[in-house]
Amino acid sequence: MTTIAFIGLGNMGNPMAANLVKAGHAVHGFDLMPENLTIAKDHGVVIMANAIAAVRDADVIITMLPAGKHVLSVYEDIAPKAKKRTLFIDSSTIDVESARKAHAIAGKHGLLSIDAPVSGGTVGATAGTLTFMAGGSKDAFARAEPILKPMAGRIVHCGDGGAGQAAKICNNMILGISMIGVAEAFVLAEKLGLSNQALFDVASTSSGQCWSLTTYCPVPGPVPTSPANNGYRPGFAAALMLKDLKLSQEAAQSSGAVTPLGAEAAQLYALFNAQGNAGADFSGIINFLRGAPA
Repeated sequence: MTTIAFIGLGNMGNPMAANLVKAGHAVHGFDLMPENLTIAKDHGVVIMANAIAAVRDADVIITMLPAGKHVLSVYEDIAPKAKKRTLFIDSSTIDVESARKAHAIAGKHGLLSIDAPVSGGTVGATAGTLTFMAGGSKDAFARAEPILKPMAGRIVHCGDGGAGQAAKICNNMILGISMIGVAEAFVLAEKLGLSNQALFDVASTSSGQCWSLTTYCPVPGPVPTSPANNGYRPGFAAALMLKDLKLSQEAAQSSGAVTPLGAEAAQLYALFNAQGNAGADFSGIINFLRGAPA
């Protein structure tokens, strides 16, 4: 049994922590939102008064926080208080530069660290089937892998510090672009009198096949588990997609990469969010493309 501090028990952090408890680990948790702590306690997480109290006896510290500034602030607070050889795992989705700064903070205190953002949304977090994209040293990854397994369907070591965040940003740029493409195709099909099921049956087994179609289809019917069948309640909210697309464009600008489709996707999701759809699932952008409310 490993003692794990889990800081950030929101929509993703809570089910991830619950799976660590199920795996037999002692999980000490902290979050700023009282309602998140109530849920975590019901999952068997030991609730701590603050982040420093959570990490004091921990062998591993996992953070799942909104942005790079939050990760860096927490790391500055807790790294001096952590035990020697404590492993830091940050599963937040943040910019690559902040991820590298977080590694530097941990390293300054003699602590191993990896950046390990995830793909799979709340469904994957609950099922324990997340994909973890890890950046950090081989030693840090070797220690992290058995901790990540109860939460994971797949774990990929992408390279040195920051590589996990780079992989996540690139992956979600693909996702945002592909969802818009799939949604546009269904909107066009509707205008041409083609049924949603007919298009799905063709495209899902042809060259148009992709995850946004076969797993997360943006129209009701063909994929019963997709948010389209539940009023576009979020598995992955549009606000989070916009955040990731903005990160991709910041990275593209700083690195000199040319990403015109990524830039267009970011603009479309910014408009979708601005119309009051930030809390809707990102696949609800099909309604924006139809000109209807999400």
